[in-house]
Amino acid sequence: MQILRAAAALLVVMHHAQSEAAALAQRTGQAFAPSALLPWAGGVDVFFVISGFIIVHAAAPHAAGPHGRRRFLAHRIARVVPLYWLVTALYLAVGMAAPAALSGAGGPLDAGSVVAAFLFWPAARADGAVQPVYGLGWTLNCEMAFYALFAVGLGWGRRPRVAWLVAALAGIVLAGAWLRPASVPLAFWSNPVMLEFAFGALIALARGEGLRLGQPARAALALLGLGLLWRAAQGSADLDGFWRPLALGIPAACLVAAAALGHARAEGGRRSSIVSALAALGDASYALYLVHPFALRALREVLVRANLAALLDPWAALALMLAASVAAALLVHAFVERPMTRLARARLDPAPDPSPKTV
Repeated sequence: MQILRAAAALLVVMHHAQSEAAALAQRTGQAFAPSALLPWAGGVDVFFVISGFIIVHAAAPHAAGPHGRRRFLAHRIARVVPLYWLVTALYLAVGMAAPAALSGAGGPLDAGSVVAAFLFWPAARADGAVQPVYGLGWTLNCEMAFYALFAVGLGWGRRPRVAWLVAALAGIVLAGAWLRPASVPLAFWSNPVMLEFAFGALIALARGEGLRLGQPARAALALLGLGLLWRAAQGSADLDGFWRPLALGIPAACLVAAAALGHARAEGGRRSSIVSALAALGDASYALYLVHPFALRALREVLVRANLAALLDPWAALALMLAASVAAALLVHAFVERPMTRLARARLDPAPDPSPKTV
């Protein structure tokens, strides 16, 4: 699952890196055709399905203990909020110090948009887009809504908990499609992309009920997921509305099911260095998701100012950007994200953690 997290983050980085490489190519007069091998932005959909799975799968310690809802929400806040607030503040600081560096980033800011961003409240920007100040944060607005729904049923058994979650998500999405609310938050929370959390929750229920697949079946599921993602990338349809969870969410669910429904590995088994490296990157996937735009833009400007952009093929520049993003994420994860998460968790929930691993 950690390797799949790394892959999902790299898909998103590739999506944005190609935009930066295209901007470099335009400035240097070079030809650059972005790859359409996969729907790179679909890494977000993989993340949503993973999140649905992980939250349901890892909830047992919180459900069994006292003050379960409070502890669950405290852990989620400690995990998500500190780094997001930090990168949002950094983004605002860069925008004030060098507005040109963030050109085209949604128009002038107002105090309401800034407050809404820090509170994970969906709000429209000056350009009409329903995104927070730091654009990537729209996914975290979805995550926070999902956490709130999950917390409602946290004290129930596994089956009623998942039934509530799936019914609530489906009901909100269907109500939004029928009523088409004018309220920005209601319209945002009823986006069909929210159904992807339900896909992950159902996979977690299947695993909790004992479903396991053999290696051939899991390989077939993974190949099916990749094939469907490739097919979605070749289509011309706009991946919005209900088409998104169908075209991207179902393939993502295939990949998550392939990763999640295997038999337990033997303790002490050795992993290759490549697998270990990808698992480490999976641990840093949240940092990679949040900090990669800074690394991409910084390296692009370095290449331009050092007059190196014209000497590099755009794909070589893109490879450097990917490497810089990964390096930045690993550093931020080790020296910023983990200490901040530990501190926030100690403040919000000083009791011993019953779960085996931070998710």
